Amino acid sequence: MVEITDSLKILVVDDERDIREGIERILKRMDYTVFKASQGDEALEILKNETVDLAILDLKMPGMDGMELHQRIRDIDENIIVIIITGYATIETAIEAMKQGAYDFIPKPFEPEHLRIVVRRAHEKLRLKREAEALQAERARTLIDLDMEKSRIRTILESLPTAVVVTNTSGEVVLMNPAFLKSLDLDDSGLDNSGLDNSGRAAKKLASYVADAGFCEMVLKLSKGELDANEEVPSYELTVSGTKYLMARGQPVINENNECMGAVVTFANITSLKMLDQLKSEFVAKVSHELRSPLSTIHEQLALVLKETSVNETDVDQHLIERAKEKTHGLISLIGDLLDLSRIEAGGISHNIQSIQIADLLKSIVDFLGIRAQSKKQSLSFELASEQLPLFTADPMALESIFGNLIANAINYSPKGAEIKVKAALAEKFIKVQVIDNGFGIAPKYHDQIFERFYRVKDDNTRYITGTGLGLPIVKGLVDSMNGTISLDSAVGKGTTFTVLLPV
Repeated sequence: MVEITDSLKILVVDDERDIREGIERILKRMDYTVFKASQGDEALEILKNETVDLAILDLKMPGMDGMELHQRIRDIDENIIVIIITGYATIETAIEAMKQGAYDFIPKPFEPEHLRIVVRRAHEKLRLKREAEALQAERARTLIDLDMEKSRIRTILESLPTAVVVTNTSGEVVLMNPAFLKSLDLDDSGLDNSGLDNSGRAAKKLASYVADAGFCEMVLKLSKGELDANEEVPSYELTVSGTKYLMARGQPVINENNECMGAVVTFANITSLKMLDQLKSEFVAKVSHELRSPLSTIHEQLALVLKETSVNETDVDQHLIERAKEKTHGLISLIGDLLDLSRIEAGGISHNIQSIQIADLLKSIVDFLGIRAQSKKQSLSFELASEQLPLFTADPMALESIFGNLIANAINYSPKGAEIKVKAALAEKFIKVQVIDNGFGIAPKYHDQIFERFYRVKDDNTRYITGTGLGLPIVKGLVDSMNGTISLDSAVGKGTTFTVLLPV
């Protein structure tokens, strides 16, 4: 803001020396700077070299009178406040002076206090006027800065190759760039170079541009601040014209008062990634199908050879054949897991959707795998909470894969004599299933890695345990597809607890 100073420069013009000097004394005691002149011409010479704020003029002077001098002063600078001094005070004279722009007039003779009051009032008027002008100038500068900032933002948005759209709290589009419309295969001919329509704004519902109800609902929640800004940035996959895939990521716009002002959404074209992923899945599926049959044949033949082994064969030969049979079985398991992953990624794992009583399904899995646990002298039990579990809608094969993998892992990664428990209960709006063992356990540094494909923890306890490293990734993929969560609590030597929460 422009600085407002309290110093005031005053010009006193009067042909009477005593009045000039008397006024000067009064004003200097008020800390004002005073210039004196005895007639109009002298006053005009002073104004050529000095800038004054206020002029006190005698109305009747020889030569140029006060009214004429007042007019000349206004021609030089109309912002100078003029006070008329007259010894011939009449209503007509006062009105005429005020009509010509004089601020006030003082009749002769006058008291010093009267002069001080009038000058202070003029000073206050001048101060307020300057403050108003300073505020107006500051506002003008602010508007210019805002306009430049808006122009800068629009230019940046326009040049971005990434599609961007901004919405207000009502979910209306208030700003977008041409890349947004291009990504959605929409016509951008009605837009100016800022991404707005020809009326200067684009306040249309997002559904006018994106015909995906789920996406529009997500953005509307973001725009209203109904999604936590501290949570992971939400994403949404869109399909355009059936052949183009876009990944949209949104973020609420929060102001300095922590209020949601709307949302900003960016789009990335993931068509090539989707095609590559599809090709990869098709390749894995094809290769797996081609390998499964010959491997199964080899496995069966090895089993037959082992069965018909003659007593003349050495223990070494027997061991080699058993190892070969074991490895082929491992390859067959790997192929099965790869096919399961391909089906999960393709969204084809859950075709047979039906209502399931999870307690009954878990009991049957425990009974089936109980034989394997008994062979390792382990105890495997199932505990159901007292309350009745509600029916759960899903593909029973997917649920069997989830809990079968978890229980099989507990058996494989627990020593002889270990105790394994499967517990099921209702936890608020979730069905909670826990697989608990007191086996080898997993070090905390591996907890974030065990759900990665082909990752296996290898130490002195697990190095001889065969596996593909795909069981837990399959479990997580299936749980995620059901909008559930899986977590673990484990420590080396103390066992592991996997907890699955499935929304009712």
